[in-house]
Amino acid sequence: MKQTSFFERIFGTHPKEMARTEDADTSHQAAEKIDSTKLEQMVYEVIAKHPNGCTSDEIMKYFPGHGVQTISPRYAPLLRKGYIYDTGERRQGSSGRSQRVMKILLKETQ
Repeated sequence: MKQTSFFERIFGTHPKEMARTEDADTSHQAAEKIDSTKLEQMVYEVIAKHPNGCTSDEIMKYFPGHGVQTISPRYAPLLRKGYIYDTGERRQGSSGRSQRVMKILLKETQ
């Protein structure tokens, strides 16, 4: 039986949760190939570096080799799981639009 690491237990989203039923088969295939455990952990660690919170633009600076379409989908699972939260504060992004400010929420591990 394969042992799972701490990060595999708290990070990662099942591929079935990353594509809607009505999405094209290519979306489902892409979801199977994404290492959501690694990406969620990376995003969480970047947000943790910002005690005053950070926006998507600030997060993206840490991932010059990744597109926003790879990084921004990690926010929703982290929010749902309660590892990060929306502070309610908004900051102007590079597009001129407001962006939510996110912070980590420290949780006790089991």
